[in-house]
Amino acid sequence: MTLFWVLAAILIASAIWTITANKAVYSVVALLLNFAALAVTYLTLSAEFMAVIQIIVYSGAILMLFVFVIALLSSGVAPLSVGPNRLPKAVAPAIFIVLVAFGFLAYAVLGATAVVAPAAGANLGTVGTAGVFGSVADFGKALFTVHLLPFEITALILMVAVIGVVLLAGDQAPYVATRRHAERVEREMREAILREGR
Repeated sequence: MTLFWVLAAILIASAIWTITANKAVYSVVALLLNFAALAVTYLTLSAEFMAVIQIIVYSGAILMLFVFVIALLSSGVAPLSVGPNRLPKAVAPAIFIVLVAFGFLAYAVLGATAVVAPAAGANLGTVGTAGVFGSVADFGKALFTVHLLPFEITALILMVAVIGVVLLAGDQAPYVATRRHAERVEREMREAILREGR
């Protein structure tokens, strides 16, 4: 019960941070924290497949899409300045996070073997078999039969978003087929700039 309230506080705080952050990159980091807390919430509900999909699909693919969109939209806005090297400061937190993740993994593996042991007294079933809550079989059957249309619509919306960002932030230079044509276009652009400068 305590874990639920801790996760609920993290979910609400990270959601507020996502929409109130000053920079878009900070919003992505807050959203990553929200997705991770939601994955742990799925684990507490014995929905292991949903937790793994939450990490792989949302935290991996969707957030990387957001990062690429931010990078494309903010490119060319201001010149890049080389700042101090902050990588040595990030080593210790990264090692700590990896060790905590391995600790959770070891705890989950040891807990799973304790549940499956004959002394548990109850046959909860494995997650991969049909009819068990959170099983891959039931989830796949529901996704590709009952909920197939929303699944395909989501994929289409994401594809349209990616194409729109690439078109909006793409290179505006005209296509040139040959070097001679490229030199002529460059000369005409210089002449146009000079005429406008006068």
